[in-house]
Amino acid sequence: MSYFVDENGYYGDFGGAFIPEMLYPNVKELGEQYLKVMSDPSFIEEFEALLKDYVGRPTPLYFAKRLSEKYQTNIYLKREDLNHTGAHKINNTIGQILMAQRLGKKRIIAETGAGQHGVATATVCALMGLECIVYMGEIDIARQAPNVARMKMLGATVIPALSGSRTLKDATNEAIRDWINNPVDTHYIIGSVVGPHPYPDMVARFQSVISEEIKIQLLEKEGRSNPDYVIACVGGGSNAAGAFYHYLDEESVKLIAVEAAGKGVDSGESAATSILGEEGIIHGSKTLLMQTKDGQIIEPYSISAGLDYPGVGPLHAHLCKTKRAEFIAVTDDEAMKAGLELCRLEGVIPAIESSHALAIFNVKKFKKEDIVVLNLSGRGDKDLNTYINYFGFE
Repeated sequence: MSYFVDENGYYGDFGGAFIPEMLYPNVKELGEQYLKVMSDPSFIEEFEALLKDYVGRPTPLYFAKRLSEKYQTNIYLKREDLNHTGAHKINNTIGQILMAQRLGKKRIIAETGAGQHGVATATVCALMGLECIVYMGEIDIARQAPNVARMKMLGATVIPALSGSRTLKDATNEAIRDWINNPVDTHYIIGSVVGPHPYPDMVARFQSVISEEIKIQLLEKEGRSNPDYVIACVGGGSNAAGAFYHYLDEESVKLIAVEAAGKGVDSGESAATSILGEEGIIHGSKTLLMQTKDGQIIEPYSISAGLDYPGVGPLHAHLCKTKRAEFIAVTDDEAMKAGLELCRLEGVIPAIESSHALAIFNVKKFKKEDIVVLNLSGRGDKDLNTYINYFGFE
């Protein structure tokens, strides 16, 4: 069983490139070039230098002593929240901006939900002096105001998506429309392991620096590079893809993907794709997708702006179908309480996306000797208003 993409852009039954004819030249060019560019020594040198000196990698692998004591197991947090811009998203945008430059693109577009990918894209465009347009759902613009301000300060144009649920799915639709209208000079920096091939594989490769570092750091701390579990939250799934990547073929390492159950899996207000999804096509790839019997997309819901996506990346659909990863859905309430608990026990305020992963310790029991690595994908600055409103802090 392979958990990596094949030459046709598929992970088992999932993947591919289902795209309008206008986009075919762009996607074909990217598919033909991305592996060559990524293996070029000058690209590797520039990418690694920026990750070190600009992003601040490697991020720490932190032993969460008080959290470990409470749950009677050994919990390490991979501190992606300490990256420049506050999340894992920057790993991918650095890689993709270097890719765009080498392909001669002058204009960058992106979609964003929680705003972290938008900020990371605006950041690298400012760094490289390229025009940046970010599409964001109108609802997400309201609930992620600090990140919208950051993008504008960095010189990006933020365009609201006013259709549908006015969240991440609709922002992605608008970005794809823009790309269709501007196919020659524009590179679309997709922020997750979604979209047509080669995006899911390319984004996973850029994010794989996370698991590459975990292996080295865990060897230093525990004398072994493989933990018993790797845990990450999943919306589209880029932080999980990065945390899982170098462990995909290590069957002894159990992978846990935590999705947003919203107000409950059966409430009609959820984003638990692994439970509610059926095979379908969204944003250029075949994957698991929340949809009606006649193929209409069901609007997802999560208190977290980064997890309310109706699908999941094709890699994760494959991991779910083959049972290589265990998919667990946690509710808004479970996630919010887990986030506050990390604040109180470890002095770390997590993004609400990451709080979903943290909620795992209240729904699954681990052994005392287990080594559990949880990818803390982002920091909670952007979510302070949501935390304040939820808990009633003054």
